[in-house]
Amino acid sequence: MSKKVKNLITKELTGKLKGVEGVAVINPRGIDGIKNNKIRHKLHDKALKMTVVKNTLARRATDGSKLQGFEKLLDGPSAVIYGKASIATIARLLIEEKKADDKLEIRGIFFDGELYIGEKALEQVSKLPTREEAIAFIGGALVGPGRKLAGALKGPGGKLGAVLKTIEEKAKEKEEKAAKEAPAPAPAAAAAPAPVAAAAPTA
Repeated sequence: MSKKVKNLITKELTGKLKGVEGVAVINPRGIDGIKNNKIRHKLHDKALKMTVVKNTLARRATDGSKLQGFEKLLDGPSAVIYGKASIATIARLLIEEKKADDKLEIRGIFFDGELYIGEKALEQVSKLPTREEAIAFIGGALVGPGRKLAGALKGPGGKLGAVLKTIEEKAKEKEEKAAKEAPAPAPAAAAAPAPVAAAAPTA
């Protein structure tokens, strides 16, 4: 492969992974055409994609990005799964695929600078709330008993900490919406003239 072609592939992969904060890596070897299409169809339904990568170029494409560090999952033939869906959604989908085909080799997941390797780690990630679940969870915790929120703070992996960013974004959206919908302030009424004091009678 010429240097020019490598640069083009690296540039294309950099564009695909731009802004992505978490990915999963599987071994594509042994996945036939039919199974490949089925997996891609399921991924598409979840707003996810799968790209088979050349390891050296994938390392170059993510150098200095939020995905730097995920290259430790690249060992032999590699396919990267990424997209708009939460990392928990990716983990859940891969667990389902693993149950359907035990031969599927899941290397692991990289998210928020952390590596999750092996099935137990994958299950841990799958238990993280999605964006929608996080919003519902926090809403319930805030109106429920104080112990419920305290328990979330002490939960595995700081369960609440993993979704604080989502809640912050949601709150910001509400504030912006409220600001747009708020009626314009009415003009201040002109102050009434002060009454003129009556002159005292002269003697």
